[in-house]
Amino acid sequence: MDRLKLMALDADDLSVVSAYLQDAVCKVGDISWKGQSGVLTLELNRFVWEASDKSRDRKADWERRRAVLALKRATAVRSRGFDRSNSDEVLSLLALRFTPAAEEPAGTLELVLAGDASILLDVECIEVQLTDVSGSWGTEFKPRHPLA
Repeated sequence: MDRLKLMALDADDLSVVSAYLQDAVCKVGDISWKGQSGVLTLELNRFVWEASDKSRDRKADWERRRAVLALKRATAVRSRGFDRSNSDEVLSLLALRFTPAAEEPAGTLELVLAGDASILLDVECIEVQLTDVSGSWGTEFKPRHPLA
C-alpha cells in the first residue's frame, strides 16, 4: 500500500486525519516544539487501520508505520497528564479535536491522549500534515476499545 500523505485545513479534514491517527503511539522524546516557527511535530508509530480487512482480521494482517504529524500556525502549546521530562514515556493518541475561538479561524487544537492526558495548541487556523515516512512492519497487537 502507498504511503499516506494528508493535509487538514478545516475541521472536516481534521476528522479524517484524526481517524488515521487513532491509536498511534509516540514517546515524549519524539515530540518537538519549534516556537519561533509555530510548529509542533510528533514522530509516531501509527496503526494502519486502512490495511485492516475485517473479513480476515488476524495478527498476520496487522501493521504499523512510522509517520510524522506536523501541527502548524501554533502560537502556544500546553500539556497535561504526562511528564514532559520523561522522554521514554509512551503516549497513545486517541483523537484530534478543534475548538474554534471567538474569532475564527483561530482556536484550540487538542491532541487527546489515553489516560486523560492531552496536548493543547492555540492556533491561528487549522494547518496539519500527516506523512508516512517508512514502510510498514507487522504487529501482534491490535488496539481495542471495549464498550463500557
